[in-house]
Amino acid sequence: MLEPRRRNTSGRALSSLLSLALLVGGACGPNPEQDNASTAGDNGDNTPGSTEVARPDSDSLAPSSPEEIAAVPGEPEAEESPATPEADAPATAEVPASTEEGLGTTAQAAVSLRTVAGWETLFLNRWNSEHTSSFLPKSNSLDSWQFYDLSYGIDGNTAMYRATGKTQYMDRALLYVNNMVNHAKVSSSLPRSQFKDSYLGWASARSDTLGQEVPLFESYCWRYVTRMLRTIRETPALYGNATYKAQYDRLLAFTERNMFEKWLKRGANSYIYRVNTHMASHWAYIAMDLSKMTTDATKKAQYLTVFNNINRDMPNNTSSLRGQLMTSPVNANAYFWAAEWGSKKRPGQDVAHGNGVMAYLVEAHDAGMEWTDADMRKFVVTLNNVIWPSAKRYGMYVDGTGTGTGWFNDGLMKLGRYNATLQQRLETHSVGQNTQFYGNAALNAKLLSAGSAL
Repeated sequence: MLEPRRRNTSGRALSSLLSLALLVGGACGPNPEQDNASTAGDNGDNTPGSTEVARPDSDSLAPSSPEEIAAVPGEPEAEESPATPEADAPATAEVPASTEEGLGTTAQAAVSLRTVAGWETLFLNRWNSEHTSSFLPKSNSLDSWQFYDLSYGIDGNTAMYRATGKTQYMDRALLYVNNMVNHAKVSSSLPRSQFKDSYLGWASARSDTLGQEVPLFESYCWRYVTRMLRTIRETPALYGNATYKAQYDRLLAFTERNMFEKWLKRGANSYIYRVNTHMASHWAYIAMDLSKMTTDATKKAQYLTVFNNINRDMPNNTSSLRGQLMTSPVNANAYFWAAEWGSKKRPGQDVAHGNGVMAYLVEAHDAGMEWTDADMRKFVVTLNNVIWPSAKRYGMYVDGTGTGTGWFNDGLMKLGRYNATLQQRLETHSVGQNTQFYGNAALNAKLLSAGSAL
């Protein structure tokens, strides 16, 4: 079940595109952070071009949402048992009364949803084939570019563990992460590294970043590594098990030094406070998770500083994730934002990159850190009504314009945990059907059955 939400009242921080032809190994979604090789900078990061069209009707920034629940102690997710009751019984969710366009106006209408067990069956139909053809070889690669798509395998397996409590899924996610860590090399030993320091890492074999250490490839994957680790920490059956605890301790220590500290020390303004919303959101996600796991007060303060800065007060930009949010120019109940810091121009953030932003915001909301129920309701409308107005019509941008692919796996589909009508639509969504999609759909179903609908 969802953790009780604790609102962060001190420093309430709120804080391109690729086509489906870039599906990796048939198992993964497009690589939305990498538009094309020609736009890659020295760090292998791409800043999407801004298509300038008319300014949105409203240029007012989104205000902070009021606190909606009194602060309560957090609890670990109740996922210890190898099977969950909702996996064996039909899932129904109550749809709250709503006046929002497209979300229904009938109060408390029951929606019958596919069960966790139903999603798990779909997941298992692809689980081993994706493992052998894609995720396992990528995890054993010395090429950090391969970790980009490996992230989807880590996320899908972690989500399915959270939905079912079955350790076979956590074991597979751990296998991938342990393989990556086991292949890490000292930077000074990497022939073409631009850093040559004592931190551990990997070189990219991608042509435009050949031999370099690339912060994007690492952070894109590691946000799901930290989410996996936090799941272990918050699940007594895992954290209290010597085998899982040993892996957790080793991987957390590696992450704190050779992921967060490494890129912070190499240059926070260049490598942590990134040039656009989606790249920065990966670091807010990592910092948030680390802040909830570390036992070191100094480190915790550092993690929360990064978390709060990206949400509210970017030190090297005039905006932040909260500062980017505006009322949608096409739906007053939805959000609009641009990927470029300080920009208010339409068409705004492209949907492919927007997945990365949403993957972070959903988890921050559920951790009770900054992002509120009111925010999530607006994001649900953004997806359900603006980006995805009908079954086969997908916007390319968050204002609904352009023709997109409908690939929502890496973030937007996670909004289904808040709205049963959206979750029901995802049951027949034909784009991106793989283990990441099925794992997160199963988690949505579990959370909805536990009362997560807003």
